[in-house]
Amino acid sequence: MSTRGVLLVNTGSPDSPEVADVRRYLGQFLMDGRVLDQPWPLRKLLVSGFILPRRPQRSAEAYRAIWWPEGSPQVVLSRRLATGLQAGLDAPVSLAMRYGNPSIEAGLHELLQQGIDELLLVPLFPHYAMSTTQSVVEETQVVLKRLRPGLPLRVLPPFYADARYIAALVASARPYLDQGADHLLFSYHGLPERHLRKTDPTGQHCLRVADCCATPSPAHATCYRHQVLRTTELVVQALGVPADKVSVSFQSRLGRDPWLQPATAGELQRLAQAGVHRLLVLCPAFVADCLETLEEIGIAGREAFLAAGGESFTLIPALNDQPQWVAAFGELISGA
Repeated sequence: MSTRGVLLVNTGSPDSPEVADVRRYLGQFLMDGRVLDQPWPLRKLLVSGFILPRRPQRSAEAYRAIWWPEGSPQVVLSRRLATGLQAGLDAPVSLAMRYGNPSIEAGLHELLQQGIDELLLVPLFPHYAMSTTQSVVEETQVVLKRLRPGLPLRVLPPFYADARYIAALVASARPYLDQGADHLLFSYHGLPERHLRKTDPTGQHCLRVADCCATPSPAHATCYRHQVLRTTELVVQALGVPADKVSVSFQSRLGRDPWLQPATAGELQRLAQAGVHRLLVLCPAFVADCLETLEEIGIAGREAFLAAGGESFTLIPALNDQPQWVAAFGELISGA
């Protein structure tokens, strides 16, 4: 009888909010050619010459604002998710981070020591992107080839439209909607537009065809923008929120190249100035709360919305280790 191991992989975090640890983490993250996809010499110049001398100090301050006594919120919450899944799955479960600790190598070692003879890789990203899903898959393949060449590997596909994921999002948002709100903003992590073109297998659909995300195409299997819009559509339908009370935006822009629009920072200001007094924000791209949700949206975004004239700002927590989500995700993994 075969023993399948389950490796959960999230983005990662510095080991601490100290500048040295943040610098080390950012260096690993930004030197990934699927994150900053310029040629290596240019990427090295940008990261070492322009980003790392200044950004770690600012990022460390942001991490300190959200750091928990137990450690990084993303790592702590991902561990809780792994623990909850382990309790319901008949398979060993291990957690890894693409950058930082625990590393993919450490996660694989943990599973291999338990005698697994096949691996299910579970990228903790509902939507496909070269900077997340693709990066995790390719790095896992490299490490697995070194540690256990030939071990069968399966990858859980993006689950952006899975009914169980949608139901968990709906259940997490509904209590906040029931308390009353003027508007629901879906804020997703942003991407450079060129990433969508690079992951388009047809080479001629994404951002090239009018209304490309609504026009059926094989490109949608790896199109981040199509997938986040589909998640939004399904959640809004289930919640019954009027279309004019919902909007979508993209956060965390880096660099000057064209990124997906509209930007969350601009959308927060626009909504406040348009008369939205009570705002709810949902971030479905993140299954565990992290710097991008807790600080970028929950602190900086809140301040920006209130400064622009808004009166009430509520960040709906990520799915984290909510019992309904743990059970639903376990079912999804078991069926993979």
